[in-house]
Parts: sequence; C-alpha cells; structure tokens
Amino acid sequence: MLNWGPVVVTVVLYVLLTPGLLFQVPGRSRCVEFGNFQTSAAAVLVHSLLYFGLVCVFLIAIKVHFYMG
Repeated sequence: MLNWGPVVVTVVLYVLLTPGLLFQVPGRSRCVEFGNFQTSAAAVLVHSLLYFGLVCVFLIAIKVHFYMG
C-alpha cells in the first residue's frame, strides 16, 4: 500500500499558498491582497514560511495518511 498523505498535503498547500494566486501577504499596496497575480520577494518569503510551518504541522504533528491500493 502506498501512503499518499504527504503528496496530497504538499500539493494542496502549494496550490493554496502560491503568492498572488488566491491571496498575497504582504501585498504591494495593502497588507493582504486577493487574486492580484503579482508577487514580490517579501511575499515569497512569507508564503514559504507559512508553507513550511503548515507542512510540518500536517505531516509531523498530525501525521496525515491516505492509503491507496
């Protein structure tokens, strides 16, 4: 059996936390901007830290597992 938990969690978080796709923290003119499809170095850094923290929480602390096969 294959454990698809880490794959599903990382792909979903990557899509949700791509800077400028759904939201961007910090935005260019406001603190939070939604759907502007632009990015900055600060936004990439903030979203990378959020991604790392959430991946650690879901994969290490909660231990999400999906088994297929």
